Amino acid sequence: MCERKHVVQEKSYTFALEILKLCRWLSETKKEYVISKQLLKSGTSIGANVEEAIGAQSRKDFHAKLTIACKEARETHFWIRLLQDADILDRKIAEKTLNDCTELLKLLTSILRTLQAKIKIIHY
Repeated sequence: MCERKHVVQEKSYTFALEILKLCRWLSETKKEYVISKQLLKSGTSIGANVEEAIGAQSRKDFHAKLTIACKEARETHFWIRLLQDADILDRKIAEKTLNDCTELLKLLTSILRTLQAKIKIIHY
């Protein structure tokens, strides 16, 4: 059986892979272990929560998982900015990663707003 892939699912998976490679590089090259571990957790959690949302039992569960994914994306954005401003992460790499993270945030926010509007319509 072939499942239809969602844009947010694909983008969050690709982003998680990008974060995984970036954190490996930070550990091996820059010997940065603490913040890179935080970045690894939050950056990969986005996709994991999107996957859980896709398999949600209810609309409420779907909303909750996507809300967590959105929060994790905001945290990831913070860690990338911190690494950039501390001159640990090259500006070019940071900007690309920040742009990808911002794109995910916008996508997740849009989905959540649409869902919230549908929930309000159903309740009235």
